[in-house]
Amino acid sequence: MKNERPPKADSGKRGKPTPPKQQETAKPMAPPMQPKKYINVYLSIGSNMGDRLANLRTAAGLIHKGIGKIARKSKIYETQPWGKVDQEPFLNQVIMINTINDPRDLLEDITKIEKDLGRERKEKWGPRTIDIDILFYGKRIVRDKGLEIPHPELHNRMFILAPLLEIAADLEHPVLKKPIDELFMECRDPNDVVMLDIS
Repeated sequence: MKNERPPKADSGKRGKPTPPKQQETAKPMAPPMQPKKYINVYLSIGSNMGDRLANLRTAAGLIHKGIGKIARKSKIYETQPWGKVDQEPFLNQVIMINTINDPRDLLEDITKIEKDLGRERKEKWGPRTIDIDILFYGKRIVRDKGLEIPHPELHNRMFILAPLLEIAADLEHPVLKKPIDELFMECRDPNDVVMLDIS
């Protein structure tokens, strides 16, 4: 038989108990940055001084580069001057851009482009190298000092409605609650608007 050692008596001494691990508290995560939402904005661009076509194209390029991507653009239209008729005819175009600028910043950026392209505000409805108007800013209605969106006169101006009809016939006016094609049919502006075969 094998000699078996008797079990050691319990001396009562034990190692220090291992304290339970403290649960690590997770550091609060900062909420993820929410990307700004792009807004569909419709702009009207017009010129009746100098190289009108070059003015329109330069303005559109600056808008695309500095304000928002051009997603849609109408053909270019030649139109009679509105409000003050003793001046050269205009070239007009409507573009839709995607931008994150708020309405006030958008107006400031547009005003800067007009100034850089030589616009001088000498008289109401007078001739201009470039004229850029905000027509719609998504579905927002803005009535602020020096800023009204939708443009308060767009439904009365065929040089705006004709190019808008081309690219956004179903777009609803958020104040008048009518689509562009209906506003176009109701417009009583007698001025001629001729689509040119350029864009």
